[in-house]
Amino acid sequence: MTSLRGIFWRELFRYQIAHAPPSTSIAQMRYNLDRLGQQVKPPKSVCIERTWVEGLQADWLTPRFAPEDARLLYLHGGGYIVGSFASHRGLVGNLAAACGLRTLMPEYRLAPENPFPAALEDSLRVYRRLLTDGVAPHRLVLGGESAGGGLTIATLLALRDEGLPLPAAAFVLSPWTDLAATGESMHTRAAQDPWFEPEGVAAAAAYYVGDDSSTNPLISPLYGDLSALPPLLIHVGDYEILRDDSIRLAEKARAAGVDVTLRVWEGMWHVFQSLAARVPEARRSVDEVGAWVQSRLVAAEVASEGQKG
Repeated sequence: MTSLRGIFWRELFRYQIAHAPPSTSIAQMRYNLDRLGQQVKPPKSVCIERTWVEGLQADWLTPRFAPEDARLLYLHGGGYIVGSFASHRGLVGNLAAACGLRTLMPEYRLAPENPFPAALEDSLRVYRRLLTDGVAPHRLVLGGESAGGGLTIATLLALRDEGLPLPAAAFVLSPWTDLAATGESMHTRAAQDPWFEPEGVAAAAAYYVGDDSSTNPLISPLYGDLSALPPLLIHVGDYEILRDDSIRLAEKARAAGVDVTLRVWEGMWHVFQSLAARVPEARRSVDEVGAWVQSRLVAAEVASEGQKG
């Protein structure tokens, strides 16, 4: 059940973001999300370093005692049109600390200036760079939220199809996996969702899809072949119009033989984990993600040692 604090912060989000004037420009939307995101601070135990990777600005977020050989590649959300270091350092810093991993968050190119496949090309380049730099696949995890969650799954599909080594595991929070917006929750959860309306989702999708098809699996991975993917963790709120993007992804991935863990959080909204410092459910979700990631890395390490033997 949603806590009183959770209700308060949900309503704050509703006021600041979801009810922005229809005429709000993309530049203003980016500015608004950055300002809101800056209210969420990363843990003091996480060191943040600015860098460049494959021509992209990026952040390294390194918690204390993170192992030298393991990495988390995190792809931020924002509907493929907004999102940056400023908007996501707090969320990603909390996830990095919970996972105990040195985390790389690149600023991939955004639409409408750079529609599909720009974001996917960027994520693939950064992943390949990590491999080139010597990170073993079984010591590498992918993660992302919202559009970054959909991009995480699309990246896995592209890596698999290219024959590249897949990471040990991947986690996604409220992933946007169906840009055609066919899930029933687009309508059944519209009254409860404090962030989005179906019309806004369709507008953001059009910016990213461009001249392509919204059912292209590398745009909407729900329509892809999900077989042979690594273990997958999905957390989603019950009060969000994208809820069914997660539920259907989990069902389809399980049917394809993927090890999937799905957690639907009652009364929670889109990417509620951003408020881990203020909402108990958000803190528990982040901690569960961290524990799951650590367990998958241990399992992958054991499997790797077994293959060597």
